[in-house]
Amino acid sequence: MSPVPFTVAIDGPAAAGKGTISRAIAAHFGFAHLDTGLLYRAVGACVMDGADPIEAAQSLQPDALEDGRLRTAEVAQAASRVAVIPEVRAALLDFQRDFARRPGGAVLDGRDICTVIYPQAEAQLFVTASAEVRAERRWKELSAKGGGRTLEQVLEDVRVRDARDSERDTAPMKPAAGARVIDTSDMTIDEAVTAAVSHVEACRSARQL
Repeated sequence: MSPVPFTVAIDGPAAAGKGTISRAIAAHFGFAHLDTGLLYRAVGACVMDGADPIEAAQSLQPDALEDGRLRTAEVAQAASRVAVIPEVRAALLDFQRDFARRPGGAVLDGRDICTVIYPQAEAQLFVTASAEVRAERRWKELSAKGGGRTLEQVLEDVRVRDARDSERDTAPMKPAAGARVIDTSDMTIDEAVTAAVSHVEACRSARQL
């Protein structure tokens, strides 16, 4: 008998810590992990190379997620722009939903996993932090890679992307009604991971009752 599926859905803005938390949960429980933002980043990278966004989404191949540019600020902005296109989101929907029901458990993080992609997820989290804290985290990350952007520029990028993601007509970023909100502004990584793991544990226990 195949292991029973169990889905952990994690939403939240950029640089809030949801990727770190998602990977930690996946490792703790032995679940598969998908950073759904990479799908949009991969499409964004294709568009930067001259491709049509809808055609890029419809023909996206798994190896596109290995593109070394996907973590750059430029691709992040391109991803946010293509993510507002309904046809792009529709093209990537089935891939994400199939992944969510992998036997043995799955963790998906993004911006609309709880609200649109898989609202039936057994455990739902919304990981957030203040724009200033997230900008500083992203700036340090970019600086370590030799990026030349100032903290003020990165903060502006964060605010622009937050506005675009939360105000778009299709699948705007917002906490799901049943999601546990974790604000990591004043938390250490260990504290945030512990809070998230505890919530998932509680959801698993409730399901087994």
